[in-house]
Amino acid sequence: MQKATQMTATKRLVLTAVNIALCLVLPMAFHSIPNGGKIMLPMHIPVLLCGMVCGWPYGLAVGAVMPLLRGLLFGMPVLYPTGIGMAFELAAYGVVIGLLYAKLNKRGVAGVYMALVPAMLAGRAVWGVAQTVLLGLGGNGFTMQMFIAGAFATALPGIVLQLVLIPVVMVGLEHAGVLRDTV
Repeated sequence: MQKATQMTATKRLVLTAVNIALCLVLPMAFHSIPNGGKIMLPMHIPVLLCGMVCGWPYGLAVGAVMPLLRGLLFGMPVLYPTGIGMAFELAAYGVVIGLLYAKLNKRGVAGVYMALVPAMLAGRAVWGVAQTVLLGLGGNGFTMQMFIAGAFATALPGIVLQLVLIPVVMVGLEHAGVLRDTV
């Protein structure tokens, strides 16, 4: 797989736009499931892919903006504290996965996992800090039990989905030649 820095700016912008569109519509597929967004984490997938494919600045931008934009357009996620906390979390995903994937010499499934797992952990840590600050400002506490439940227990199906789907998509994009420039 080629590094994102070898991709033309136009191609990166187009792929970023595709990930923005996915952030807008993918959560709708889970609306029929009670707490589907918290369980399946549908916005995380395009942000993680954007950071890997397009680079950390694009992953940062998509991650920081999309929960807020989606909250304003559709009322989900609720902006405070969920949307704001998600903006920090997803921005961290985009930055960490983009930086790690660009620096790795390893490609294929192993390279994806070497960037994906640390990014997922970093994003969840950032979410925990953001929730602590946001809920503290509102006069509410955020306990370790709430963190474990929100970051891992409730989100376990979404975590598994990310660990299975993202490597498959990345290998598919490479195999299809999407990650190479044809210009």
